Formats: sequence, C-alpha cells, structure tokens
Amino acid sequence: MSTQERLTVAPIVGPDDPRRFTDSGIEIQPLYTEDDLPGDLDLGEPGSFPYTRGVHGEMYRKRPWTMRQYAGYASATESNARYKYLLAHGSTGLSMAFDLPTQLGLDSDDQRCLGEVGRTGVSIDTIDDMRMVFDGIPLDAISTSMTINAPATVLLALYSLVGEEQGCPSHELRGTTQNDVLKEYIARGNFIYPPEGTMRLTTDLFAYCKEFVPKWNTISISGYHFREKGCSAVQEVAFTLCSAIAYVQAALDAGLEVDEFAPRLAFFFNGHNNVFQEVAKFRAVRRMWAHIMRDRFGAKDEKSLKLRFHTQTGGVTLTAQQPQNNVVRVALQGFAAVCGGTQSLHTNGFDEALALPSERAAKIALRTQQIIAHESGATDTVDPFAGSYYVEALTDEIEQRAYELITKVDELGGSVNAIEFITNEIDESAWGYQERYRQKQDIVVGVNKYEEDAIEIEDILRVDPATEKAQLERLAEFKRDRDLKLVAARLEELRVACRGKDNLMHPIRQALKDRCSMGEVCGAMKDVFGAYRPRA
Repeated sequence: MSTQERLTVAPIVGPDDPRRFTDSGIEIQPLYTEDDLPGDLDLGEPGSFPYTRGVHGEMYRKRPWTMRQYAGYASATESNARYKYLLAHGSTGLSMAFDLPTQLGLDSDDQRCLGEVGRTGVSIDTIDDMRMVFDGIPLDAISTSMTINAPATVLLALYSLVGEEQGCPSHELRGTTQNDVLKEYIARGNFIYPPEGTMRLTTDLFAYCKEFVPKWNTISISGYHFREKGCSAVQEVAFTLCSAIAYVQAALDAGLEVDEFAPRLAFFFNGHNNVFQEVAKFRAVRRMWAHIMRDRFGAKDEKSLKLRFHTQTGGVTLTAQQPQNNVVRVALQGFAAVCGGTQSLHTNGFDEALALPSERAAKIALRTQQIIAHESGATDTVDPFAGSYYVEALTDEIEQRAYELITKVDELGGSVNAIEFITNEIDESAWGYQERYRQKQDIVVGVNKYEEDAIEIEDILRVDPATEKAQLERLAEFKRDRDLKLVAARLEELRVACRGKDNLMHPIRQALKDRCSMGEVCGAMKDVFGAYRPRA
C-alpha cells in the first residue's frame, strides 16, 4: 500500500479480519500502553500554546459552549417562530439555514428555483425578509451563525442593516458567516463566481468587519461538508487547514496584516460516532493551527493562534431505518465534541434522514446538549481524555498524517489549484466507506445488522407548497414598491466597483438599503466576475 493510499483510505479487509481501523486507516491496537505515547509529548496547559488542551484555561467550568440549533425553513415568518421556540427552550445562539435559491444567490422568482423555495431553509430575497426573520429577536442580545457562503457579503449586509434599524450598531453585532466557498467547489457545489472573485469578496469582508463589525467571525472554515461527502477524519483536518491557509494567504496578498484578521477566523467541524478518534481529531487540529499561524504566517497575537470551532453532529451518519437510534448517535457525537473542546455545538434532529427536523426532534436535540452539559460530567474538568495512551497516540497519528496531506496540497500550489486532487481523495474515501458497509466490515445498527421492518414517523415536517407562492407574491410586491431608476443606478455602481479595487461591502450595503434584491446584487457581481463552471 502506497503512502498516499495509507493516508486516505481505510483498508477493506472484510468482517472476519480481527484487525480494527479508523476511517482514516489508522490501525487500532488491542491495548495501548505508555510505550505508545509520543516521545516528545508536551501537552502544555489549557489556554496556552499550542492549545492542545483547549483555547481557554477553564473551558466549560467557567461557561458552557454556545448551544445553537441549525434552523430555518419555508417563510421568514415560520422561521422566526422556530427561532423564538428554540430560544425559549434554552438555545443560547441562533444558527440560520437558508434555502437553495438563497445559497446560490438567486431570487425566488428565478425560473431555476421552482420547487426549491423554502425547502432546505428560509428564503431571503430582500431586506423585508430579513426584518421578518428577526422580528422581536433583539440582535444586540444574541449571536447568529449564518450558513451562507457565496452570497455571504450580501447576507451580512442585510443582517447589519436590520440590526441598525433595531438600534444595534454594527460594532455590537455578534455571530458568524460561514463564507467558505472553497469547500463549495470541492464538496457541495453551491458556488456562484470563479475563485478570483470569490476570494476578493472573502477578503473584502475580512477588511470591512475589522473596521465596522469587529465582534463578527468573518469566516467559518468548514471541514463539515468534506466529511459529509465521505472524507475521513484525517482528510477533514488536512483539507480544512488547507482551505484556511489559502484564505490567510489571500488576505495577506490583499494587504491585510495577519493579526488584523486572524483572531476572527473560526472553524466548523463534523462530529462522528467514534468518540475517541473525534476527541483526538479536535485536539490535533487545534495544535496544528497554532503552529501553522505562528511558524508559517508569523502571527504574534495569541488570539490569532487559537482555533475556535463550531461542531455539528454528522448528518451523513443518520439513518432513515430505525430513526430513533439517531438520538443515541447524536448524543455520542455531541459528547465527543464537548470532550474535544468545541466552542459551540449543533445537535441534529433524529428525523433528519427523512426531512427537516420537526419541532419535537429539534427540542430532543437541544435537550441532548443540555444533558451533556449538566449530567455527563464532561464539563467538570478540562480536556478529560488528556493523558490517555489511546487518545494521545491517536492525536499524534492524526496530526502526522494530516501534515503529509497538507504538504501534498502545498506542492500542487494550494487549495485553489488542488481542487481536483482533494475531490478525488474524498471520492476515494467515500467509495471505501460504501464498500466496508456493503461487506459488513463496518456495522451500521438497523441498516446492515439488526434490521427491522420500517417504522412510520408521524410528525415529519412538510413544507406547505403554498409557502412558495406566498414568497413569490411578497417578492413581486417588493419589486413594484421601489424606485427602479435608483435600483438600476445602485446596481451599476456595484458593477463599477467590481471592476475596480475598492471594498465591495459598501456598494453592496447601499444597494440593499435602496431596495435592490439579493438576487439582483449577486447578479450584478456575476456580470463582472463571471460564473464558475467546474470541469466535466
């Protein structure tokens, strides 16, 4: 087996082979002893370089993680009701899901959007929609994570305008825009512009927030979607850090100083079922980032060295068969994220292999976090797995293998130039997952072992088709009730700015304030930047 194969694919050995492997191909020994600890093991202290044990000295003894439940569906009004429901039941932050048209920078009335409006999240076409979503929710009192990428600048501009209308100035807004389009080219496909235009928008948002929205996390660099596509834990670490390196370098090339923007970089990781590997993964990636920022980019501010991350439990691990079993999977994944030192957490609803989470499933998922926080003991001490022969060996092995992959991507010219390589690596890993499952080397309870007849879930969330019609009517009314000459002028100003070098956040905000729609703003930028077309 070549070095590259060792890095990317767990071997397919069949169910009768006594050896055990993680999904990254790390062979698990029957017993770990002191001899398996890394020879140069130096754990350091929590809150101190290299932050293996956590980015804060007291971690959850001082304050628990932010409990976010990813939510949003159908209309702005219905999503507003769900947000209020979650906040009333103990959520401490909001995580905003957008429908596919919004993610692609399209207005709901675009002919390509038929049947997709409000299906996978809330539809945001206009400033009126953003007002409705946060009606009665004070933006100075909560933090909001927005899972939006290619149109991230547009959605943050809308959010900040609504915050100012509420009396909350932009410099007091707290939250995150995902804003990670590199992973869209590789794993999801929800892109708009080619990489050059995309990277400019990303770095413009970095610079704008430094001055005007300083408490905002300008990007959430995502490994989550790589894992959902089928990558291993090692690949998740490596390819996420490769994306992060590309964004840091782009910001430096744009003239920013590393310590001006790096403290507001955030990360987004997946939580899977192997508790020990997941804990080791989080510890390894935190340590790696500290060294990369200090040694590769010369960061001096300790906040630039701290990898702060959100975790979402693994959507791809959920099963439509015996969906109640997903409650247990989510609990294990959430426990691993907490023991690994996450800063915020979303736990999936048990019914998400079937539909968007119902209200009942969303509450059970939130209660799962609260049980971990108050009943599991995971919050009583910092880095509870530290010193475990097994976990420390796994942490070191994941780090070594991830660095080898990063070196390969560097040799190819970085993430932007290595998109095809990264995609192929993930595809190979995904194929391995499927083969191991097919051969019953990997057991999925209720799916390829302990099967039962299907159980009907009665309260599945179904989006009313009338929601789309109502959204289109609201959008049509919005577009009738505005100064069309002013709209055209603002869109042309934005095109001119795209051809120049000025920060695009300012003309974007002005266009939205003067009642341009989200799709019109994204379309104006596409007129200049063009549209990304992946290789066949």
